[in-house]
Amino acid sequence: MISKDTLFALSLFPYLGFLWFLTRSGQTPRLALIGFYMTLVFVAITIPAGIYAKVALNEQLANVDWLHGSAEFFLTLSNILIVLGFRQAVIQSKGRQEL
Repeated sequence: MISKDTLFALSLFPYLGFLWFLTRSGQTPRLALIGFYMTLVFVAITIPAGIYAKVALNEQLANVDWLHGSAEFFLTLSNILIVLGFRQAVIQSKGRQEL
């Protein structure tokens, strides 16, 4: 049976492929693309935060509110950027249709 940590690590490869194709297509709104890349920042921050919670505090990350909330902030930020990027693209598309 595959552990959740192994599955988490393996999920990085399909996501990197997704980012590669998304970037290469040139059709993704820039702000949304930045948001998708920010998800990697979230992962890069969550891993050490989880290790710190386990080693220094002897807790799971989810049980240390200040640390968990700080890490989740980056996921929230990435989601906001994705939504704003696609929102901007929809508004621009509607503007072009009205011309």
